[in-house]
Amino acid sequence: MKVRIINQTEIRQLLPMAECLDLMSEALKALARGASILPLRQVIALPDKSGLLAVMPSYSGNLPAMGVKVISVFPGNLGTELDSHQGAVLLFETERGRLIAILDASEITAIRTAAVSGVATRVLAREDATDLAILGSGVQARTHLEAMLVARNIARVRVWSRRFENACTFAESESLRNNLSVTAVRTAQEAVTAADIICTTTAAKEPVLFGEWISPGAHINAAGAFGPTTRELDTVAMVKSRLFVDRRESTLNESGDFLIPKREGAISDAHILGELGELLIEKVRGRTAPGEITLFKSMGIAIEDLASAHYIYNKAVQQGIGTSIELGGERS
Repeated sequence: MKVRIINQTEIRQLLPMAECLDLMSEALKALARGASILPLRQVIALPDKSGLLAVMPSYSGNLPAMGVKVISVFPGNLGTELDSHQGAVLLFETERGRLIAILDASEITAIRTAAVSGVATRVLAREDATDLAILGSGVQARTHLEAMLVARNIARVRVWSRRFENACTFAESESLRNNLSVTAVRTAQEAVTAADIICTTTAAKEPVLFGEWISPGAHINAAGAFGPTTRELDTVAMVKSRLFVDRRESTLNESGDFLIPKREGAISDAHILGELGELLIEKVRGRTAPGEITLFKSMGIAIEDLASAHYIYNKAVQQGIGTSIELGGERS
């Protein structure tokens, strides 16, 4: 049985950011309409807490396809030659259950996570939002900048990182890549002051974005923390924002940004105003006034990986990209 292997470089070629924003929009609409099966991810942590392994299965009836992402997350890889997220997406067809593709999960995760934040920015940020702050300087910072440039006409970009030299390196490389001036700043507060759009893309366990810094009318994409005990936003930031999520179930079980303020009694489950897919099909309302602070909390869900893998696979077949191997699955 032939299985197509699609590597990191090929995925980058086959999944441009602008196309991925549209793709994620359709995937999230299908989820909101009930066309997908999406259990919570299963996660095991290593005893020394250095990393974890996550398994994320899903099915989409509108593709149709099923698949699973298996990915390791090692935050200690930040600043090294290795991505913090490594693994594979396995894509299956639903007629006979054949495994048809194995795709690099690092690049899919990098692109689709930022693309979903781009979709959120399109529907929640003010139309005149042009001032962008990025907290973090890793892979997700790079792809979030790319997504924000698709979603809005960005005129100003400031970046902060725990290590100022990393912010400087990011600013230099991304200024050249995007033909746009990116400024490195020494504090997170300096980055977000007066910003229209804020993207948090860090591996922080404690807040790096505080509510008192956030300007009226700002939109926030919180994409870094995803465990129940870690967060990037403080309680004030969560309380003062209109909160939207990729999936309620994931947020209620896995998001420290939400769960910690909830445990403090500052918010309840009703603080979640809707899922992004529900916004897209106009089931719930998003921004209702220019001065509101809107927040999209991204957990990263498997249906995003499945939709990406299915799209990439079809383009790879059409263009003759990837490597086919014999992997088995047939009766002898």
